[in-house]
Amino acid sequence: MALPTNHQPIELQYQKSDRKDDQRFVQWPYSENFDQLAGSEVINLNGAHNLQIKGKTISGAKETCITLTNCANIRISNCRFVNGKIRGIYLYNCRNITIENNFFDHVVTGVLADHCQGGIVVEHNQFLNMLGPMPGGQYVQFNTVEGAGCSISYNKGENILGEGKPEDCINLYKSRGTAESPIKVIGNWIRGGGPSSSGGGIILGDNGGSYQIAKDNILVNPGEYGMAIAGGNHISIINNRIYGKSQPFTNVGLYVNAIGGYKISHAVVKGNRINFYNAANYNNNWWLADQSQKPEGWENGGNILGDKTLNENMLPQRLVSGK
Repeated sequence: MALPTNHQPIELQYQKSDRKDDQRFVQWPYSENFDQLAGSEVINLNGAHNLQIKGKTISGAKETCITLTNCANIRISNCRFVNGKIRGIYLYNCRNITIENNFFDHVVTGVLADHCQGGIVVEHNQFLNMLGPMPGGQYVQFNTVEGAGCSISYNKGENILGEGKPEDCINLYKSRGTAESPIKVIGNWIRGGGPSSSGGGIILGDNGGSYQIAKDNILVNPGEYGMAIAGGNHISIINNRIYGKSQPFTNVGLYVNAIGGYKISHAVVKGNRINFYNAANYNNNWWLADQSQKPEGWENGGNILGDKTLNENMLPQRLVSGK
């Protein structure tokens, strides 16, 4: 398919009421689907709420496909973001945004939620070949996302080596859930990574954070590492399966390391099964840095290291269908 050469963003801003004492934005009905937009036009919304965006295909965009700023109560579903030069979706200062059942293919980053306030949900999406490089290259990154009701769950993603320069598949950076509602990273299927010497599967507590849980994820050959806690408090890695074959960039299956001085406390690592080989073909399943507090479950939490039942067949041969 030939890529469009010109993309003009659709700027949609609400008009304020004529009443001098009413500074609310006029709401659009939640059923609005943007069906009038051409398939390749990017979407920029500022101050919007109570909307749906669905069924759009945005291909070859030279800027972020969908940008939401100061928005709330928006659902993005059944869209396709293909061959983009920047991100698929960017959220800034938003709340209650649901991103589900979308397909991201050859974009720099799939979803970046930046300084958002709760209710950010990224579920049941598919990601193929994030282009990167760092600081991009994630399927999903939360940057300073705070509040209850946040989730990155039940997504499928694959990075085919040589197609791009992906970094972390899922990254939680300076993000905080709550004790009652931690940020959830649950049930994701991830395959492929590299050649980055720092990027890998799922990293929690990057530059601190709190109340995060990664559970029941399956990772196959995700990159330099499988899963990690890099800082923060009340962060848990539970019941995940991690496999990595030896490649020139592979290092460790799971690590806990207070990177940059961001101390770790009240961490939990239990019930995980790991079979991960580093670049020297050594079965390097996990590592606890000297300065890091030992997580609950590290010694007696049912973790299985060098689990030979784990291999590349944990995930289906065709992981990402684009449907």
